[in-house]
Order: sequence, then structure tokens, then C-alpha cells
Amino acid sequence: MKKIFFLLLIVLIFNSCKEDTPENLEEAATVIVPKEIYEFGFKLNDYLVINDTIKKGESFGVILDRHHVDYPIINKIATKIKDTFDVRRVRAGKPYTILAAKDSTEKAQVFIYENNKTTATVVKFNDSIIHSYKFRKEIKTIEKEVYGQIYSSFSQSMDSLHLMPNLTNKVADIYAWTLDFFKLQKGDTFKIIYEEKVLDDATFVGYGKVKAALFNHNGKDIYAYRFVPDKKKGIVEYYDEDGNMLRRQFLKSPIKFQYRVSSRYNLKRRIALYGNKVKAHKGTDFAANYGTPIMATASGTVTQSAYRKRGNGHFVKIKHNNTYSTQYLHMSSRNVKRGQYVKQGDIIGFVGSTGSSSGNHVCYRFWKHGRQVDPFKQKLPAAAPLKKSLRALFLAHIAPLKEQIDTIEGFVTHVPKLNANNITF
Repeated sequence: MKKIFFLLLIVLIFNSCKEDTPENLEEAATVIVPKEIYEFGFKLNDYLVINDTIKKGESFGVILDRHHVDYPIINKIATKIKDTFDVRRVRAGKPYTILAAKDSTEKAQVFIYENNKTTATVVKFNDSIIHSYKFRKEIKTIEKEVYGQIYSSFSQSMDSLHLMPNLTNKVADIYAWTLDFFKLQKGDTFKIIYEEKVLDDATFVGYGKVKAALFNHNGKDIYAYRFVPDKKKGIVEYYDEDGNMLRRQFLKSPIKFQYRVSSRYNLKRRIALYGNKVKAHKGTDFAANYGTPIMATASGTVTQSAYRKRGNGHFVKIKHNNTYSTQYLHMSSRNVKRGQYVKQGDIIGFVGSTGSSSGNHVCYRFWKHGRQVDPFKQKLPAAAPLKKSLRALFLAHIAPLKEQIDTIEGFVTHVPKLNANNITF
């Protein structure tokens, strides 16, 4: 019996070994081929790759010396590339990459200095060839959509959606002529179709075009569509769904955000600063934080840029044409000179409380035919309308955008607690 058991055991062992013959092992084996990795135009598999950050006190020479490049060669490299890359200007905190030889020397052959997220300077010095050049990383553009609701201000709503101020400012610029952001109400909604620029399918590097937007304010839809009416000039304009240009000759406000209208044009206003007597207030006061930029509401020539200790304080006056002029009072400082031509949106000064003023604000005065009037009650001229010859092209362009933006849905996921100190406009 024992002999039979022993023989069966030998047979089992023999069959097990047979299954693991070289022929069978060859069938089961998987050949692993290293994935080819490319970056900065190099096949990294061919090098020993060292990624690091420039430390305080480190120089180009110190780094290369540490990676087995002799100082005579380092000096030769620095001299050869000085017209394209000044090695003395490398800064602490900047990332760099060394590509070194994959042998016992581990000698550096390439130095890559990352200027910013999108560009790098490549210095090659292998095989006695020395040269440097700029390398631009591939940037992908991704179209995105967003839906938001106003709970206090547009800027805070955008912040709650984790969108950067650059996009907020772009949208504000688009609607600067047609929408008073101070008058937005809780419950108003907005939708935006925009582009994001990314590196490596993940790293955000900026915003691209705002292709379309829609504000619902007081139950009224205000569309904005990006369109280039003149391909040669390449000037971008935004139009509503009927082809009316959103841009006007004058901005709604000399301050982009973070303001409140503290006093309106009022010919019978009583002013505490003058003993509560009736004194005409021929301007509109926009209260804002000290140092907030003040914009020219329309293009024109600066006719006055001066300081008056009593009354106006630091002020600027701009003549836009033979009909309209605007004036900006109580600035902390001025940013333009008399005779200077400014474009709409240019920064002409900063909010302060100079002259006869009881707090930080800009008093905005609007002149028509030499007489001060209420800017909010003027029917201001629009920019040139869309040419009739372009109307069919424009309508075809916006048709898919309108369908897309009308179907965007969403909800507010986070409404921050607000208090009197953090409300902005």
C-alpha cells in the first residue's frame, strides 16, 4: 500500500514539473515594455532625470558643478548662451530639471529652467554643442459652462463657484454698459459659456474666450454673444440676441465692483457738511474703499487734472466730444495729466476723501452741453450697430450658443454667511 502511495506521489510531482516546462513558461510570461515618456521635447527614458528647485544662494554654476560639469565648461556655456539666457538671472524658488547621462558619470547634458507654468528655457551642452532656446508647453483649451445665483453680489457668487477674479472681471467688462452690478438682486441668475486653458489635461493656466453669457435680472434675460464683426481688425464685440451691441459710449459706473451709490444727483439735498443746509448736489457719489481704481467712463481728452484743497480735492475732468464731459472728484491721487488722451476703462485715479469730503468716495459729475445733469436719466448713445450684411452670419453663429446656454441648469451649493463688513457690489 505504501509503495502504491509513493508511486502516485512521484507521478503527481512529475506532471507538476511538466506543466512548468520552458515552453509553457514562455506562453505565460508577459514582456513589460517601459512606457516612453516625453517632456520639454526630450524622451526622458534616455536620461537620468533630476527634478529640483533652485535654493537660496544657488547659482547656475553651483547646480551644474553638483552634476559633474567642470567649471571651464560651465563658463563656456554661460558665455555661449548669454544673448538668449542670462544665467545670472536664475531665481530661488524656480523649478528646474537636469537631464544627465545614464552611465557611471551621471554627467548633466541638459538644464531646463521653468520660467513659468507655460514656458521654459532649455540649455543643451552635450556632444560639444551648446545652445539654448525657449520651449512652450502645449496648452489645451476646454469649453466649460457655469450657472450661478446672486445672493449678495456677482463677485461673491463667482467666488463661491471657485472661479477666479479674471473671469469675473471679463464678464463684468462685457456687461459694463448694460447692467448696473450694484442693482443686482438676490435671486437673479447668470449663465456663462467660457474657455479654460490647461496644461497636461489638469493644471489650470488661465481663461480663454467668454463665448456667451446670460443674466436674468428682474425677470428679464440679458444675453451677450461674442462676435468679431471685422475679421481684418480682429476687434471682439458682444451683442444681444437681436444683434444690438452691448457696448455703449459710456460705462454705467466709474468703479467696476465693490461700491455703493451713497448719494445721487439731487438739486434739493441737505448736506451735513454745510450745516444741513439745502445745497444742490450735482454729482453721483460712489462710495468705495480707499485706493479703489477709478475708470474713465468714456474715451476722451483730459482737460483738467488738478488739486483744490477745498471743494474738489484731487480731481480729473475729461472732454469726450462737443456734447459730453465727465468729472471725477475727491481722489486720493491722480493717474493722468492734462492734455492726455484716455480710453474708456483706463485708470485715471484712485478713490480717496480729499477736498470737501466726509468719507472715501468718488463724486462722478456728468456734463451735457456744458450743464451738469443726472447720468442715470440720460439716454446715452450706443456704439455702431451690427452691419445689415453681417446679420445672417451673426444669427447663424449664435443659434447653437443660444440653444446651449438656454439649457444650462444648476443650483447654488454654498451660500456664505454675510455681515455688514463683507458685502460687496
